[in-house]
Amino acid sequence: MKELLIIHTHQKYEGISEGKLNKTLADTTRLFFKNQNWHLEETFIGKGYDSKTEVEKHLKADLIIIHTPIFWFNTPWIYKRYVDEVFMEGLLSNTMLDGDGRTRSDISKQYGTGGLLKDKKVFVVATWNAPENCFNDVSQQLMKGKKADDVLFNLILNYRFCGFQDLSNFHCFDVVKNPNIEEYINGYEKHLNSIIQNID
Repeated sequence: MKELLIIHTHQKYEGISEGKLNKTLADTTRLFFKNQNWHLEETFIGKGYDSKTEVEKHLKADLIIIHTPIFWFNTPWIYKRYVDEVFMEGLLSNTMLDGDGRTRSDISKQYGTGGLLKDKKVFVVATWNAPENCFNDVSQQLMKGKKADDVLFNLILNYRFCGFQDLSNFHCFDVVKNPNIEEYINGYEKHLNSIIQNID
């Protein structure tokens, strides 16, 4: 049976970020993979966690999906703390990675190739206040042609560093001023159907 780990990064801000859309998207994830007969594990970072247990969840998972709102062009700060603690535990225990990949005896080995979890995959499901048209357009003052994936590149790098393969991320835009829940869910279901075809 395939194993899925859903990581929930949401941090509630009363009246600004209640987490309803992220919950709806996570419900969609849960239902989709249960219908595919996957076994699910979940971590709600805001409720607390144990780093060793989280490493074990990463070792078991075939796929990790990070559900996150975007706060100030990043995840909520609790996710950064989670990464620092869990990935450090994975390094110190030599279970998620064995150094950075380089060795003094072989200078051809590249930095970032020490990951031990090469058969695993990851992607991000992100909700943005930013409208979609502010990305991929060099005339936009803020993003200057950058993609939404460019903004979240650091999230994926942590997993690449441990050997993961990254799949296509899914973004919901303009969720505060112009939300379209039905469109988000329909798009996400199509995304999941596409994703499942890329998993052995």
